[in-house]
Amino acid sequence: MAEGATKRKRGGRSQRGRTPEVGKGAVRFSFSWQFWALVAIGFIVLVLVIARNIFEALGIGLFLIIPWIGALAWVIRRRGAGDLLSKWNLCLGAFLLTLAVLGLISLFRPHISIAGASLHEKTLAGSFGHALGGGTFGWGRLAGFILAGMAFLFPQRARRVGLFLYRWGKNRAGPQFVLALRRFWEWIRGLWFGLGSRVRGGGVKVKVNHLEEGKSPRSSRGSPAKKEAAAEVVPEEESSPVEEVVLPETERVLPPMELLRAGGKDHTVPANNEERARLIEEALGSYGVEVKVREINPGPSVTQFGVEPGWVRKYKKVVERDSNGRPALDKDGNPKFRMEEVSKTRVKVDRIAALANDLALALAVSDIRIEAPVPGKALVGIEVPNVSTNIVSLRSVMESPVFQKAAAKSRLTVALGQGAGGEAVIGDLGKMPHVLIAGATGSGKTVCLNCFVCCLLFQATPQEVRLVLIDPKRVEMVAYNDVPHLLTPVVVDMDRAVETLRRITQEMDNRYRKFAAVGARNIESYNRSPKVTERMPYIIVIIDELADLMMTTPDVVEPLLCRLAQLARATGIHLVVATQRPSVDVITGLIKANFPTRISFAVVSSVDSRTILDTIGAEKLLGKGDMLYIPPEASKPKRIRGCYVSDEEIDRLVKFWKNWAAKNFPPASDRVAQEFAELEVAAVDEDPLLPKARQIAEESEHVSASLLQRRLHIGYQRAVRLMDLLGEEGLLDEEESQGPQEGEL
Repeated sequence: MAEGATKRKRGGRSQRGRTPEVGKGAVRFSFSWQFWALVAIGFIVLVLVIARNIFEALGIGLFLIIPWIGALAWVIRRRGAGDLLSKWNLCLGAFLLTLAVLGLISLFRPHISIAGASLHEKTLAGSFGHALGGGTFGWGRLAGFILAGMAFLFPQRARRVGLFLYRWGKNRAGPQFVLALRRFWEWIRGLWFGLGSRVRGGGVKVKVNHLEEGKSPRSSRGSPAKKEAAAEVVPEEESSPVEEVVLPETERVLPPMELLRAGGKDHTVPANNEERARLIEEALGSYGVEVKVREINPGPSVTQFGVEPGWVRKYKKVVERDSNGRPALDKDGNPKFRMEEVSKTRVKVDRIAALANDLALALAVSDIRIEAPVPGKALVGIEVPNVSTNIVSLRSVMESPVFQKAAAKSRLTVALGQGAGGEAVIGDLGKMPHVLIAGATGSGKTVCLNCFVCCLLFQATPQEVRLVLIDPKRVEMVAYNDVPHLLTPVVVDMDRAVETLRRITQEMDNRYRKFAAVGARNIESYNRSPKVTERMPYIIVIIDELADLMMTTPDVVEPLLCRLAQLARATGIHLVVATQRPSVDVITGLIKANFPTRISFAVVSSVDSRTILDTIGAEKLLGKGDMLYIPPEASKPKRIRGCYVSDEEIDRLVKFWKNWAAKNFPPASDRVAQEFAELEVAAVDEDPLLPKARQIAEESEHVSASLLQRRLHIGYQRAVRLMDLLGEEGLLDEEESQGPQEGEL
C-alpha cells in the first residue's frame, strides 16, 4: 500500500501544471522547463525592446512594481483568489503605501539615464511618480496615501485614533463640531446610498409628497402616513419636469414643428483645415512662439483651432572635449561647440494673443479672434472665419437633444444658435433672468428677438406664458398682433410704452401681495400651492429699441427698468431689452448691473463692445447672426452663430395660434389681459425736484428753464418739464409759461 501511495503522490506531482481531462480519451498537455525558458526569454526580450518607455513611465519604481506582480501571482497560485479577496484591506493598504513611496521617490531628479531614458527630465519614479507627488498639493496627496494605507493596514488602531480625535474635537469645539461631523456623515451616506439606489433602480426615481398640511418630511419618516403619501415615478433625466397646464374646457395643443423650415444642406465651401493648421504653426513659429494645433472644430461661420502652447527653450554653449579632456578642434583649428538645453518654460498666452493681426495676414482673412484660454481646456482657441458661412435654422436647434431635454424642464427655453464647434447652444429665461442685447444695424439683433418669441410660442400656451412686445420701430413686432399670448397689443407709441412699463410694475407688486397671501416665495411655489385655483402665467417683456425710450423719457424709463430687473424675477416677469446704440447714455451702469446676461452682435467700435460686454471682441464679429454670448454663470463670452427664422415661418406660426384662439380662447374669456388693462397707474410721476422748483419760483421774480438748469444742476429737457408742471400749478406768469425766449437754450 505504501508503494501505491507513493505512486499516487508522484502522480499528483506530475499532474501539476497540466489541464484536467475534458472527457474520455482526452489529450493531456504538459509544459516542460524548455517551454517556460522560452517564455522567460521572450518576456526579457520584450522588456528590453520597450525598456525606454517603461523607465520613462516608472523609473526605478519598476523595481517596486515587479515584486508586487510576483507576490500577487504567488498568492493566487498558492492560496487562490478567494484568500486574496478576504484580505482586501491589507492589499489595498500596502498598495496605497507603495503609491506613497513612489511619490516620495519622485521628489528626486538625478542626472542619470536608464535604457536611454533621462530621469532628470522626468523624476526618479518616472512620469507616473511625478503625477503622484508633483504639481499642486503634492505633499497633501502623499500624506493622504500614507494615512489611508495605515488605516487599511491597522483598522483597529485607526478606529481608536478616530474616536480619540472625535472626543477631543467634541470637548474643544462643543456641539458645533458634532453637528458638522454629523452633516458630513449624512452627506456621505446620502451619496453612497443614492448611488446604490440608482444602480439598483435602473435610472428611476420615486418622489413622495410629504408637503401635506400639518406634516413635515422629517415627522413622516417611519409613520403610517408615509405609506399613504402620493408617489410619483419619473425618469431620472427629467427630475424636475414642467407641470402640464390644461386650459379650462380645452385641450393643450402646441404648434407642430413642421411649421418651421427644415435645416437645409451645408452649403459652406470646405476649407483645407489641415493646411490652415500648418500655416498657424509656421506663422507663430516664425515669431519665436512654439505651438501645436491639437483640435480643429469647424462651425457654421468660423473654425476654431485649439492650439497648445509650446516651450521657450534656453541653451548654452558647451565645448566638446576629447578623451584626454582637451578641447576638440575642427578642421580650421577652432574649438568645437555644441548647444545644450539649460531650461524651458511654457509660452505665455499673451504672446499668442498679441499676434492676432499677423495670423490674419498669414491666413489671408479679414480678422480673427483669439480666445485665451478655451474654458475647460488647456488650449488657446484661434477662431478663423470660414470661406462661406452656413445658415443655422431655428428648427435644427429646437430638434437637438440638448434643447429637447431643457424644454422638458422649462417652458422658457430659447434657442440661441450653434457654437464655434457646431454644437447647439440654448438658454433659459428663467435662469438668465434678464437679457441685454446690442448690435449694429443689420447684425441680426431683431432676428434673435424673433427666435425668442417663436421658441416661446412653440412651447407654451397663453395660460403659461404671456408676452408684452414694445416696438418703437413700428415694423418689427407688429406681425404678432394676432397671437393670443399678448397681454396688450404690440406697443409702438412712446407714451403707451411708458404706461405699459408702469402697468408691468404694478402687476409685479400685485403678484407679491398674492404670494404673501398664500405664503409663497416665488411663482413656482405659488403655482404648486394647493390654495391656488388658477395658475399664474409668466410674463416676458421684449423691448426692441431701448435707445428711443431713453432719448424721450430717460428719467422715467431707467428707474422702471431697474426696478423690474431687481424685483421681478421671483414673480415670473423677465426682460429682454435690445438696442443698436450701446453707448453709456443708453445702457447706463445701473441698467447693466441688473442685466447679468449679455448678447452682443457686431458693433462699430471696441468702445461699444466694452459698454455691452465689458471687454473687446464684438467689433471683430462677422455680422449676420455672429454674436458673443455671456451667460450668468460665465465670465468670458462664447461665440455663437445665431438662429434664423424667416417671415414666412413667423406668419405660419401666427396663423396657427390665430385659428386656435378663434375656437378655444375668445378675448372675452381672457381674464389675465382684462385685469392687466384695468390696472390704474398715474399718468405722470411727480418729479422729486418739483418742490425745489416751487421754492425757486416763489423766491425769483422771473423763472426760466436756464435758471432751473443752473440752480438744480439738471439738463434742459428736465428743466422744461419742470416749467410745464409749474405752469399747470399756476406759479408762472403768461410770458414765463410760453417757454424760453430766444437765446436761453
